[in-house]
Formats: sequence, C-alpha cells, structure tokens
Amino acid sequence: MGSRVSLQAYARGPTTPARFPLTLEAMTGFAQRHPIVAFAVGAIAPTWAVQLLFLARGWPLFPAFLLELVFLVGSAVVVTARTEGRPGVRNLFAGVLRWRFGLGRLAFVLLAMPASTLLIAAVSGSLRNPDGGWGKEIAGYLFLTLIFGAVLGNVWEETAWAGFAQRRLMDRHGLLVGSVLTAIPFALIHLPMALEGGPGARDLAISWAALILTAPVLRYLLGTVMIDTGGSVLAVAILHASFNSTQQLGALHGQWQIFVALPLLTLLVAVTRGSTTADTRQLDLSAR
Repeated sequence: MGSRVSLQAYARGPTTPARFPLTLEAMTGFAQRHPIVAFAVGAIAPTWAVQLLFLARGWPLFPAFLLELVFLVGSAVVVTARTEGRPGVRNLFAGVLRWRFGLGRLAFVLLAMPASTLLIAAVSGSLRNPDGGWGKEIAGYLFLTLIFGAVLGNVWEETAWAGFAQRRLMDRHGLLVGSVLTAIPFALIHLPMALEGGPGARDLAISWAALILTAPVLRYLLGTVMIDTGGSVLAVAILHASFNSTQQLGALHGQWQIFVALPLLTLLVAVTRGSTTADTRQLDLSAR
C-alpha cells in the first residue's frame, strides 16, 4: 500500500499582502539618498537600450537621439519631483530662460570655441577655404549652434546635465570635482554613438578615448559658465552647441583641432577666473 501524501504541506497559510521590494516609497527613498545615481540610471539605461536597438537594426540614430533627450529630461524631472516637489521642478526649468549675462558673455559662449579652433587650424596649416565661401560657413554655424543645437537640443540636454546633475555635484564638491563627477555619466551615455557606421576596433578605441578624455574638460568649462551666469542653462547650452557645431566646420582639414583648442580655452578660463571663484563649494544655484 502506497504512502499517503498529506495535502497540508501544500495548503496556503494565512493570506498576507504581497510584498514587493521595489515600491514607490522605496524608489523615492533611494532617489532622496542618491539623486544623481537615480537620475543616471533612469537616463542611461533606456538610452543605451534604444540606441543599441537602432544600431542592431541598422536604423538611423537621429530618432534615438531625440529619445535620449526625453529620457534625460524625464529622469531629471521624476527625481526632482520626488526629492524637491513642484518647486524643485519649476526651478529645474527656470534656468532655460535665465539670461543673466551681457554681450561679452554671449560672445564668449557663441564664438570662443570656433575662434580658438580656427586659430589652431591656421597655425598648424590645416585651415582651408570652406565650400561655398565663408558667408555660408558662418550662416551654417550659427544655425547649427543657435537653432538646431541650443534651442532644439542642447538646452534640454543641459537642463538635465547642468541644471540637475552638475549643479548638485558642484554644490557638494565644488567646481572641479563636481565637473569631473558629472563627466562620468555624461561620457557613458554617449558611448553607443561611436558605434554608428560599424567602426573598426582601432577607430572605436580612438573615439571612446577622445570622449572619455574630453568629457571632464568640457564639463569643467560648462561649469564655469553655469556659475558665472548665475545658473543659466541657456548659456551652457549655447556653449555646448558651439562645441558640437565647431566640429562640423568645413574650413577644418580633419577634426583634431578642437581637441587642442578645448583644453587650451578651458585653461585660459580657469586662470582668468582666479582662485577665488575657481572652486567655490557653496554655489547654491537653486536660489539664484
């Protein structure tokens, strides 16, 4: 006679509410303790997923770049709402229209990058007459920087990077360390871009090395503008767009000149700003 199997071992015990480790309260608590990490994960993970999908399918990456802006701003808004509420969200977007700089500062963020890069090209003998003449070159640069770049793209990108992440990191660690820390997720989110076109291992390594080495320098320069303009995300966005547009200038033979001009320009800014403002620890940009 076979042994009887007791069903009591399979009987359900007293009904208890299901416990999920990832609750809204837990996520809010994590965001409050680690806002930068929460923002970075919320922005980088979906950006990588979408861009790698587009690359695998052979689709143009431009729609994926637009989604990157959505993920960046969306992550910044969600974390800000959870940590600072509606006033924090309003302050996050306040920098988009903050114009606390004169014509001299506007000339710097708009013209310093192409001017220094073209100067390097002229000195090195890698400057050439652009196709269509200089008038077309200047008009194209201004369109890419002010309209296509700053207004449509970089102002939203920098709302997340400068207005959310770098502001917090500079408030806590100062300009230099805060900028370097911001450069880490900033570089990470841009890594898949180098895969476009199926580059070889050598070209990919060069692209990633240039990105990783350039990111801290660029974030430092953008951080100085953020401080010196009283937290103007718009000014930061124009300079960021100028950096991108300068690389597209037809007057340059090659694209290496900007990677020489950027550190030289940043060093010049750091020296001229002086030690009194170069590493202010209490920026309190949210109050400006």
